[in-house]
Amino acid sequence: MFDHAQKSPRVHTTSRRGPRRAAAVPAVVAAALAAAGTLPAAAESHSSRDAVHEGLERLVTEDQYPAALAAIVDSDGRTRDHTAGVGDVRTGAKVPVDGQVRMGSNTKAFTATVVLQLVGEGKVALDAPIERYLPDLVRGDGIDGRDITVRQLLQHTSGLPDYTESMTGDALYGVGRRHTYYQPRTLLDTALAHKALFAPGTSWSYSNTNYVLAGLLVEKVTGRPIAEQITRRVIDRIGLRHTYFPGVGEERIREAHPKGYYASKPGAPLDDVTELAPSWGWAAGQMISTPSDLTRFFSALVGGKLLKPAQLAQMRTTVAVPDDFQPGSGIRFGLGLVSTPLSCGGLSWGHSGGIPGYSTLVAVAVAVTALSPPSGKETDNVKRLVDTALCAK
Repeated sequence: MFDHAQKSPRVHTTSRRGPRRAAAVPAVVAAALAAAGTLPAAAESHSSRDAVHEGLERLVTEDQYPAALAAIVDSDGRTRDHTAGVGDVRTGAKVPVDGQVRMGSNTKAFTATVVLQLVGEGKVALDAPIERYLPDLVRGDGIDGRDITVRQLLQHTSGLPDYTESMTGDALYGVGRRHTYYQPRTLLDTALAHKALFAPGTSWSYSNTNYVLAGLLVEKVTGRPIAEQITRRVIDRIGLRHTYFPGVGEERIREAHPKGYYASKPGAPLDDVTELAPSWGWAAGQMISTPSDLTRFFSALVGGKLLKPAQLAQMRTTVAVPDDFQPGSGIRFGLGLVSTPLSCGGLSWGHSGGIPGYSTLVAVAVAVTALSPPSGKETDNVKRLVDTALCAK
């Protein structure tokens, strides 16, 4: 096995000019931080660039991720792309600058944006039961679509069980199942075979099932595929040139990308899972993007370019999550959008995502090429990197 942890990490930085940002911050959270009343440094300084370098080095050397990528936007609208590690552990190839990665649950922010656009158009009511749009579909033990609202789906307060809890191990990563195509209804039926976690609106639990239903809602209301609606209403609207919703049966990543890996246990050989059927993620986690495109998306979203003010305010209305979800993080969930306190004050807004081979965290867009640290150690190096990049003076 190629032991990437024992090689010196390759860290590269490039920059390119992009649209000028209204607020002088180094990441996607310009509007959100301005609203919170706290701004980081006026431009990405040498110290913050050094901090990003060091953070990426830690991800490769300490956590043993094969590769790490980051994109940061400074006050002049210049995107600085950072990479560390190798893009292919077998050949030692360089990490593609701003390479495409599977974004996992960051897809939820795209899906929620489309749902809230439909709310703004008067086609969906946030506090209406999902039964109004998908009659007789949501039924199970303690589960009734007449009692679950659209808002509760987007905010994970529906009480619906997560279908991925029944699809762990070989069902997702195994060679025999990695290329299996799942229909959205199959995912939903898997969840509905289990008992409700709690009565709707009485607690909080992260569930991918909520966003499968959100995707089905969009398709029912518009009469068009969710992939098409996300493309037309979001991707094309703000010019995301390297972001897409993979088609039915599409397993390869279209453009330059680092390979993604999975280890069955700490210290086990890294299995190349770059090519897989992402259909089990669907509207909850199927999409592909680059760090800079994700930065552009969240900047446009919190900057009011995708939603009307009323719907953006609803999206940013958050609820607390149980302490055991991410202990000590202080995160709160809105409607497909997550707030995280910064050490320098204020909040960052974004999401995160994990899928076999890739993990992404967006406030500063950071991606790594494994779902969890191959080292087996529980670390906060990705979150620490995001906080440092946003707060560096």
